[in-house]
Parts: sequence; structure tokens; C-alpha cells
Amino acid sequence: MAPSGSGGVRVEHLTTSGTFSLDGGTWDVDNNVWLLGDDEEVLVVDAPHALAPIAEAVGTRRVVAVVCTHAHDDHVTVAPDLGERFAAPVLLHPGDMGLWSMAHPTRAPSGALADGEVITVAGVDVHVLHTPGHSPGSVCFHVPELGVVFTGDTLFAGGPGATGRSYSDFPTIITSIRERLLALPPETEVRTGHGDGTTIGDEAPHLQEWVDRGH
Repeated sequence: MAPSGSGGVRVEHLTTSGTFSLDGGTWDVDNNVWLLGDDEEVLVVDAPHALAPIAEAVGTRRVVAVVCTHAHDDHVTVAPDLGERFAAPVLLHPGDMGLWSMAHPTRAPSGALADGEVITVAGVDVHVLHTPGHSPGSVCFHVPELGVVFTGDTLFAGGPGATGRSYSDFPTIITSIRERLLALPPETEVRTGHGDGTTIGDEAPHLQEWVDRGH
């Protein structure tokens, strides 16, 4: 995906490949990595699988923070290493510390994300939305000025993230989507943790379908 944004502030995208492991199973996955910023500084949303391509995308810019949408191991594989490489804090909602400790038992995040917190990068505000369900500490990052929300594995094109494994709950993710995400302007662009993007307006009419199918 080409960079998008207004003025010098832009959203950049890359994909990394690796595995996701939980509950005794391991799956091959492709993960989206999102960079939000300008030529001087950047916010990195998720740090999966491999350090080198993310570091190359950052370049010489200052990393304001590495923010984690949640702590499944495929989203935080190299988060501590990326934080160390760029002397940047690694931020995670405390609800996901149990999952984090499975991936990084000896390395803690630098700090905690809180619902309603605002992180500023390149002059734009990034609003933290606590959206549990896929995991207890799942969060989304809403950037009103750019009309973008980074949803991790909470909302995809076609429905909510998976809730069939440990630490997840389907009614909870539905509540998060209904109350937090579908309340955003319909033109808001959804940047997901895997696969293609969508918009809030495209997904909103299908909420009851998701409830009826149960996943």
C-alpha cells in the first residue's frame, strides 16, 4: 500500500511473515505493520516477526513509541528489540500482560496504554480505544485528523477478529465493535492487523449478521 495522509503526515504499510502460536497450535501468518508519522518522527503500530524490514522502514526517524494493538506473539515478536534499537518505549494495555509474558517472559513492556490516552506524533493526535474481546487488552488507535483507525485484530473486512482461543470472548468483541468502532465516522479508514483494509461505513451494516453467525 502506498503512503497515504495529508501534508507531511502519512500512513506507511509493510507486511511481515512468520507464525502465531497459542493453545498448543502454530499457524503461518502474514501481519501488517503500520507506521504513522512524517520525515522526522514516527509511531510504529505492532512489531511482528522480523526487525530488519521495520527498522528499514523507520530509517533515521525518531520513533515516538512502538504501540501494540494486543500481545499475541505474532504482533509483538520483535517489539522489545525494536524499542531498544530506536530507544523508544514499547507500550501495551495491561490487560494483555498474560499473553505478553508467553512471548517475552523476561522482557516487560516499557509502559502501559490506557483507554482515552492521546499520543501525539508529527503533530497529530492518536486516541487509544480499549476494545477487548480478541484479547483482554486489545486496543485500537484512532487518528481523527487523518480519518484512520488501526484496529489490530479487533475488526477486519468482513467481521470481528477470532475469539475461539484462550483469553478471547465473542460477546465482548461485539460490544467493543458496536460501542467503540462503529461510533466512528463511517468514512473512517480501517487499517487491520492482517489482510486488506475497509471502512467503518462498509462494515457497520453487517453487525447483526456477525452476531447471528456467532463469530
